[in-house]
Amino acid sequence: MHTAGPDICGYSTKKVHVIFTYKGKNHLIKKEIKPETDEKTHIYTLIVNPDNTYEVQIDLKTVQTGSLYDDWDMLQPKIIKDPKAKKPEDWDEREEIPDPSDKKPDGYDDIPKQIVDPDAKKPEDWDDESDGEWEAPMIDNPEFKGEWKPKMIKNDKYKGKWVAPDIENPDFVDDKELYNVVKDNGLVGFELWQVKAGTIFDNILVCDDPAYAKSVAEKTIVPFQKGEAAMKEKADKEAEEKRKKEDEERAAAAAAEDDDDDDDDDEEEEDKKKGEL
Repeated sequence: MHTAGPDICGYSTKKVHVIFTYKGKNHLIKKEIKPETDEKTHIYTLIVNPDNTYEVQIDLKTVQTGSLYDDWDMLQPKIIKDPKAKKPEDWDEREEIPDPSDKKPDGYDDIPKQIVDPDAKKPEDWDDESDGEWEAPMIDNPEFKGEWKPKMIKNDKYKGKWVAPDIENPDFVDDKELYNVVKDNGLVGFELWQVKAGTIFDNILVCDDPAYAKSVAEKTIVPFQKGEAAMKEKADKEAEEKRKKEDEERAAAAAAEDDDDDDDDDEEEEDKKKGEL
């Protein structure tokens, strides 16, 4: 089974799948390819070359290329980190160390974290007999500096972050004809799951000539896309004109209503004057 095509689900999932089945296992492309997300017709093309490279096109324009070796995990990696390697005991990964010459100041630990508020005063209505002996509240001591720590200095013995050395992977088995992963394509099937109807998949072509595939698309699908774009442009223009007309009608109706209200106010004022006479 080989899968290629757009996956659009909700707001988070928007990608083009390219999945190859190799030796009974499915392998998804490791690169991210963004699909088109509008409501127009689009052409998706996958090209697999005999030199084990590939190309993904959308609307006959290249959106991703690369190597079948690098962009899928169909083969074991050629180079791996040595699983038997261990970090030497004397390997120092600390970029900075405490300064051994830095000493804690005398009396540092004698500074209290809180002190009595020197500005506090006993309330005038405080009664020692009923309220008890008044005590000033405690506040944070601005002189308190927290736990003492020596300053940090550059570590002259720093060797960097230790990384296991690379070795050739004993499990790696090369496959010069990896591109033949698609050689058994004799059928085309669809696996569709839609929460909203309206998506159509058609005009499927499987061949061994990218130039021929492009020519077919240019003859059959591209003209349809152009006509579709023209229809959408016309529909958008008509919708905009309709919206403007409706806005003008609403504005005219509102103005007419204001005029009626003004006429009613004038009549009431005239009646009032007549009554006074």
